[in-house]
Parts: sequence; structure tokens; C-alpha cells
Amino acid sequence: MEFDASVYPYVSRRRTIFARKGMVCTGQPLAAQAGLRMLLQGGNAVDAALAAAICLTVVEPTSNGLGSDAFALVWTGGKLYGLNGSGPAPGLLNREKVLDAGYREMPQRGWLPVTVPGAVAAWAELHRRFGRLPFAKLFEPALEYAQEGFPVSPTIRKLWKAAEGTFAPYREDPAFAGLFATFFPKGRAPEVGETVTLPDHARTLETLAQTEGEAFYRGELADRMDRFSRETGGCLRKEDLAAYQAEWVEPLHVDYRGYDVWEIPPNGHGITALMALNIMQGFQLEQRETVDSWHKQIEAMKLAFSDAQHYVADPRFMHTRVEDLLSPAYADQRRSLIGEQALLPHWGKPFSGGTVYLCAADGEGNMVSFIQSNFRGFGSGIVIPGTGIALNDRGNNFSLDPAMDNCLAPGKKPYHTIIPGFLTKDGQAVGPFGVMGGFMQPQGHLQVLLNTLDFHMNPQAALDAPRWQWIEGKKVEIEAQAGPEIIEGLRQRGHEIVVKEDRTSFGRGQIIWRRPDGTLVGATEPRTDGTVAAY
Repeated sequence: MEFDASVYPYVSRRRTIFARKGMVCTGQPLAAQAGLRMLLQGGNAVDAALAAAICLTVVEPTSNGLGSDAFALVWTGGKLYGLNGSGPAPGLLNREKVLDAGYREMPQRGWLPVTVPGAVAAWAELHRRFGRLPFAKLFEPALEYAQEGFPVSPTIRKLWKAAEGTFAPYREDPAFAGLFATFFPKGRAPEVGETVTLPDHARTLETLAQTEGEAFYRGELADRMDRFSRETGGCLRKEDLAAYQAEWVEPLHVDYRGYDVWEIPPNGHGITALMALNIMQGFQLEQRETVDSWHKQIEAMKLAFSDAQHYVADPRFMHTRVEDLLSPAYADQRRSLIGEQALLPHWGKPFSGGTVYLCAADGEGNMVSFIQSNFRGFGSGIVIPGTGIALNDRGNNFSLDPAMDNCLAPGKKPYHTIIPGFLTKDGQAVGPFGVMGGFMQPQGHLQVLLNTLDFHMNPQAALDAPRWQWIEGKKVEIEAQAGPEIIEGLRQRGHEIVVKEDRTSFGRGQIIWRRPDGTLVGATEPRTDGTVAAY
């Protein structure tokens, strides 16, 4: 029997899922089931989210790994908690070193963009504070798939195949030997449905489970990262790893249409979605499928993104106050710039002088919005031989301009693209939501929230709706499913529209809402292989 699992010639709609006792939504079905297993064994939403996240490092290695960063929003006991699991630049990495290597902007691959990985520390910290099951139990599904194998799903195969071409020029570089040995042992990307095992990854997972993550930062795995970095020209050292801790932070929020929308504060760029919502607050949107509605959304996001990319950085180095960026007066000022024609965006003056996302909920009221990522696919391409640890390329988002708050410096965290979202109303949880995809993420947050709060769509419809993505200047990519009248109308308003048949770059996300009666309502992207696991 021969068929292409990625081709669906007829309209196929996913349905919103309802449940009462628990729900896990991810972009990969095996990971969602891993989370559900924890709920069925007496775990809570945090246990479920962590098991899914750990599993995703195995079954979706094209987007995240053991060398990822992670952010989380956790609702428990009537309060929302934020965790920033992003890492800083190593102590030996500075602007001069990058310039001396011949770069005029931060590279995407190799050792230079590697920052201290935060995901493993975030797992351990979340579990210590809110987990219920033994830490080692959370690793069981991931270990099974790493040791016994898992079949590659269509979207992940597509991303894996793209990475094959991306990393081909590095095949003879000793620093990339671990990547090819671990993820391309046959010299190619696996096919759809092909079974993949990751034995090195499995051994590392066992070590992490036994040591509650300590070996990664202060034990044998830290020693191996340090040694390979020294041997192949990296800046990462055991001292950088030993000094790292995930950081509890106070989430940011704005009121939009009577709901509070929550994001992690800088160095993450969730503030971009909040600034865009503040701008949109002053518009009355009656219908989604009008040129004027799409135009205003795009213009609001362009203005918000221009500010975020100029001002957002490690908060210890920001000269701009978050309060000023989110002030109603500043939103009024930025909104006044939006007219009938597309703008060439520029940052304002606010001074008053392919990431993985998942969400989980349990029957006790706990809810988790969680995201982790290597940034670009397999990240830096540096995989520590014999461990399966694929290191991120988060440092690529540093600036080399000394006038910028986000300029590279040792021990400094970069501007960060991964953002979990959360929605509350009148002090009660509505639920977690998120959209993956680098700089698409705040744009996806804005569109999903407008679909939900302005256009009153159910969670699945809010994710299904065709999307746009601002790229730069007046350039906007739009999914081909958008109506031709929208596309042509935006062109007449001066937008440089590129119509895209491939929907992958427009984000991949999940939603869980809790109704007042306690019923959970979940949905996952039509742009992924994802699923909602519930009971």
C-alpha cells in the first residue's frame, strides 16, 4: 500500500476536543500521549507538560533538544507563575571575538551562537516547585522512544530533510561530527514512517533522570560539553554551566476586551504581542474577513515589532522601561500612525522622559503553557558526541552594535523568540495558548487572540484560520487559503504581498480553554502532526 501521508486533496477539518479530567496538546502525537500517561498515573498538569517536553526532544529533534531553552507559565492555586529558562552567553564569548572571526553580524551555526542551555534546568525547577510524580518517571516515555525507536511523522520528516541541506556544507567540520553521527547516521534524513532510535540520547536521559538534571550542569555531561568545546574552538565551559539557574519571573499582562493576556517579560519578546494588542484595543473589529481588518492587524504588529527589536534585551541591560512600552498613551501614539496605506515601520520613543509549544491541564485546575526550542531547527549544529545533546543557536539574536541594549556581552541573555501565552478573566484561568515559529510567534499570538476575543471563534477555528506574517518593510507573507479579495485589497493598500502555499512557516500551536463549569476545550494546529490527548 503506497500513499503520501502529507497530501490531503480534500478539505479536512480537525474538531475541538472536550474533556473534564485532563488534557495535553502538542505538535507530535507521541508526546501528547506521554503527557497523558502521567495524568493517568496520578500526576498533575506540570508532570504532564514536563513528560511531553522531555519526549519532544526525542520525537521532534528537528525543533528542540537537550540543549534547548524553555519558558513556562503555570497556573496553580489561583496564581500565575512565570519561569525563564533561557541561558546567557558564555563568559569567553564577546563582540570582539565574533568580529575577529570575520563576522559583521552573529552567525547562525557553529559554536559562536551557542548560549548556556536552560531547558534541563527549567524541567528540574518546575518539578521541584510544582511536580507530583518522581522526576525519573517523567522520562519513561522519552526513554522508550529513544531506545526502542519511533516512526517519523510527515511534518518532522519535512523539517529533517530541510536540515539535511542546511548542514551539508559542514559535513567535514569536526565540530559538527556529532550532528551527523546522531541525526544522519545513514547519511540522509529519515523517511516518513521510518523508525529512528537515538541510543546516545537515551543514555543521557537516564543520567538526567537519575541526577535530577545535575549532571548536565555540574557533572559528567558538563565535563563532556566542556571538553568538546575546548577541542573544537567553542567558548562554552563547565563554569558557565555550573553557574546557571532557571529564573522565576513575574509575568506581564494587558487587558484586551475584558480579558488579561499574559506573557513572559523580556528578554522574551512576548511583549510584542501585548504592544500590538494595546494598539488594536483602539479599533472596533466587526468582521475578520475584510481588507481593513487585516490591514490594521498587520500595521499594529509592524509597529510593535519595530519597537521590540530595538528595545527588548536582557532586562538587566534595558534602558527602556517595560511600563512605558505597554502604556496606553504610547499605544495611542503608535495607533495614530496607522492610516489607509502600508507603513515603512520604525521604532518609536516610548520613554516618558521550525520551536515546540505544548500545553496541559488537569482536573484540579492546574494549567501549563510551555515552550522550548533550539531556535533554528537543529540549532547551532553542534551535538556533543555520544550524548545526543544538540546545542541551541540562541546567540544568533544578539546584536553586534554597541549602541544597542541587545549587543553581545559575556553573561548576557539574548533577545529571545519563544513565548508561552496565557489568558485569564476576572482573576480566573481561561487557559494556555501558544504558536511556534521564531518571529512568527507574537504574530500568531495576536491573530489567535483576535480570532478568539473579537471574532468569537472556537479554539480549533481560531487556529485553522488563514494567517499573515510580516517579514520586513512592507513585505507580508500570506497563506494561500486567504481569499483573493483580501490579497488584492492589501496590495492596493501598499503591502508587498507574497502568497505561500506551504503553511509550515506560519506557526504551529495549541490551545486549552477551561469553561466556567470546569470542562476543558482543546485544539491543535492543522499545520502540524499534532494531537489533543484527553480523558
